[in-house]
Order: sequence, then structure tokens, then C-alpha cells
Amino acid sequence: MNYDESHIEELATAKSQAELRVFTLGRFNLELNNEKIADNWGRDKAIQLFQFFIISRNRTALHKEQIIDRLWEGDGSDQVFKVALHGVNKVLEPKKKERGNSKFIQRQGSSYKLNMDRVWLDGAAMESFLEIGNQSIGENKPLAILAFQHAVGLYEGSFLPNRIYVDWASTERERLQMLALSGYLSLAELQLDEQPNESIRLSEKALNIDQTWEEAYRIQMMAHMINGNRPQVIKTYQRCQEILDKEFGIEPLPATKQLYNTIRNT
Repeated sequence: MNYDESHIEELATAKSQAELRVFTLGRFNLELNNEKIADNWGRDKAIQLFQFFIISRNRTALHKEQIIDRLWEGDGSDQVFKVALHGVNKVLEPKKKERGNSKFIQRQGSSYKLNMDRVWLDGAAMESFLEIGNQSIGENKPLAILAFQHAVGLYEGSFLPNRIYVDWASTERERLQMLALSGYLSLAELQLDEQPNESIRLSEKALNIDQTWEEAYRIQMMAHMINGNRPQVIKTYQRCQEILDKEFGIEPLPATKQLYNTIRNT
């Protein structure tokens, strides 16, 4: 698909037009009709259920038994699910009739899923901007830069930081971290020649996610060389060496060593 700036504008507009906006990166907040939803979930299981709907948004509707087993294992039951679902609906649609259909939680028999047509989600928006950036790198560099800037601007930290120690959120957290990492480094590489200092800043953001990611060190080394700062090139390589040795007991990759030696001998 060929992208242009209208696709960026469309994604940006989708956020302002969405009935429900969900922020999961570095925080967990909801905005309904442009107003922040008060923290009145009542039970934590209601929050857990809604967050699980977010994680499962791209799947087909899940049966409630699957949800119960995945979320609460031996601590769940039909009644627990019913109470949690009631809590979700009460927060999202406080004026909904008791037996009325929900706008946000779609039900198919005993299966449920989040209606993403009515929801803006920061993680999903980040993915969409990254897709535009990745598809535009070779054909439209300014568009790719703009898309990546929007993408990394949405990454404010780890996915659902209040669920760091639960298994059901870990896979999504790691996936979004890798996407953010790729966004930072793609943007850093695209801006290397014109804005080396910005590339250093972006690659440092990537290292905050994974301090062993060698591509980030290579970008920093090249940026420092463009700036004519050879001592900082050496420091960056040494930092890479030290961290890899400390974390894994290994040396930098041949590509990293070769870049360092080329710069040093230039």
C-alpha cells in the first residue's frame, strides 16, 4: 500500500474523534467523550478484565471460560466474571440499561471481545504509525520520519505498568517494547546525517528499553563521528563492551567491532 500524509492525518484525527481513548503505555488511563474516567472501577478484577480485552483485541471473541482460566486460574468462576463484566460496563456506560447491549464490549453467546471500532488505543495507534513508517522508508523519507515521530511519541513507558508481575500481560509488554525499540532506531538512522544529536537521543531512548541492543550503540558511534567527537565514539564502544560482558559474558558483534575500527582508523 502506498501511504501519504493523509494517512498520518487520518490516524491523528481518529484519536480526537474516538468515543473511548485508552492509554496503556507508561500509565493506564481512560477518556470517555473527552473526559477522563474517574477511578471508580470498584473491584480490581473489573480492571483486569478490561485490560485483558485490550490484550485480546485482535483475536476472535473469547469464551468466558477461556478468559476466566487465563486471568484468574483457580480464583475465578462464572459469578466472578459476571461481577467483573458488570463493573466494566458500569464504568464505560454508566447510563446503559441493565440488560442492554454494550457499545464497547461485544458479546457473541458466551464469548466476548472489545469493539475496536469505537476505541482509540495508544498501542494500536503506535503500530499503525510504525507500519506507515516502515512502508515509506525507501520511497518517502520525510513521510517515514513523520510517521516514526508520531509512533515513538506515543510510547511513554512499559505497557500496563501496574501489571508488571502478571503473566497475561507480559507477552504484549515485550511485543510493544520491541516495536518501540524498532521505531526509535529507524527514526535515529533516518535522521543520522542531518540531525546526529537527535539520533543520539533516540538511540539512548532505545537503550533505556534494552541496554544490550548493539544497533543503538552503532548509531551513536556514527553520530558522534559525524559530530567530530572521536573520544565519545571510544566511550560508546567501551560502554557497549562493558554492558555485553556484564549481561551475557560476550564480545560485541563483528559489525560493531568493524565499525569501531573503521572510525578509529579514519
